[in-house]
Amino acid sequence: MARTNPPFMTGVPELLLLRLLSQREMYGYELVRQIQLVTGEAIKLGEGVIYPSLYALEKAGALKARRRKVGARERVYYSATAKGRKRLATLETDWERIRDAISLSGEARVDPA
Repeated sequence: MARTNPPFMTGVPELLLLRLLSQREMYGYELVRQIQLVTGEAIKLGEGVIYPSLYALEKAGALKARRRKVGARERVYYSATAKGRKRLATLETDWERIRDAISLSGEARVDPA
């Protein structure tokens, strides 16, 4: 059985949230479902990961939140700020560098010792 949050996933929730919330505002559970959808269910992050990440990003100024009444319920919608979009650009650059390095390691020839 595959683990849902292996150690190499550190930083992935932040990247995914900022990427999605740079496109449009969404509420927490919508983000849980959207992450599964856009990753082809390869990444499944539960509310126990999403909400603390949203709160931390909001506290850091990367997200802004607004309450909106939907029917009888009130939802908190999040969207990326300019600071959040700048952080996203940094994270994407770092992720691409790591991805490229891993790809190159598969092509590298190891010198026999």
